[in-house]
Amino acid sequence: MIDMYYIIVSGYVLKYAITYLLGGHFGSDKAAYYMNFIFDPIEPLIYAGTLMIIIVLLLSKGITELVEKVTKIIMPLLFVLLLICGFWALFAFDGAIDGLKFYLIPDFSKFTWKTFADACMQVMFSVGIGWAIFVTLGASVKDSANIRKDSMMVTVCDTAVALTAGFVVIPTVVGSGSEMAAGPSLIFLAMTEIFSKLPGGNILGLFFFTAIIFAVLSTFFTILEIPVKCVEEKFHINHRKATWITAGLIFIGGIFCSLSQGMGLLSGLKLPWWSYGTGISYYNIYDWVDCFSGYVLLPLGCLLTAFYCYKVWGFKGYEKELTKDGRDGKLSMYDKIVMTVAVPILTLIVILNCFGFIK
Repeated sequence: MIDMYYIIVSGYVLKYAITYLLGGHFGSDKAAYYMNFIFDPIEPLIYAGTLMIIIVLLLSKGITELVEKVTKIIMPLLFVLLLICGFWALFAFDGAIDGLKFYLIPDFSKFTWKTFADACMQVMFSVGIGWAIFVTLGASVKDSANIRKDSMMVTVCDTAVALTAGFVVIPTVVGSGSEMAAGPSLIFLAMTEIFSKLPGGNILGLFFFTAIIFAVLSTFFTILEIPVKCVEEKFHINHRKATWITAGLIFIGGIFCSLSQGMGLLSGLKLPWWSYGTGISYYNIYDWVDCFSGYVLLPLGCLLTAFYCYKVWGFKGYEKELTKDGRDGKLSMYDKIVMTVAVPILTLIVILNCFGFIK
């Protein structure tokens, strides 16, 4: 389900990369350009379909390692570019300093349990905990790897990138007078604003969105593998056929998600969502799939994983695998408390939040 809307958003990235390649003509109203594109019934599907075909061909040809090697080079460069854009935004937009203050200076009067729950959700989604991707990645981890240290490094790097992205996006949005909205639109609106002010902005914009495409490819290599394996083993077909079938089914789901936005062909089709205090609300397919997969299934995956490690696998088996038979230390009391108390509480907070129990 995550794949279904993720491939559509990924198509937006390809669209912007190609637009920059062709000269970066977004018009005077970049928000209108973005909205007109995502609400178009055909164009987003063309870009999403193109990207899906590229992903499947790369997987079928077995050349994903090349993409991973390129990604390892591009991602640090992208991080440096983000820093440059952040500092440039402070000088390019009059109100950017106000945006920076808004971003860095906490206002505890606005802190609520809902804010905390939203932050938990963002962390969970960003790191990818609860997705099946960790089954794919875990299957290829070398015996020499220290899982505990690698996990810490992933968390530190992910947080560093997120903080840097906020340093770029928030001052730009505030400084340019754009609406402070949540969701994917922020990156497309904020970054195009910055690149329009930067010397050589079109070239930097092309590199930026191309780099994100490589990140998208790398992500899809992991999130496609589990459903592909299921199709492959359930129907006793080879990996290539299973990949094409799975990708086809995901893209069909993506079509429904894309056409449900704006005034699309399926915009009138709404799915019910119950929320405490407000009763039944109705979301379009895109928002419903996003909400159900991200706010319910994702934390549920964390909760079930914690339950499995504690109750089914047991701490002894878990410790043996995590530490490579004691090579990398032992399972501490802190680890056990996190597994049995912190993870269940935090995941339940996220689930309760999405059904309106947390205000």
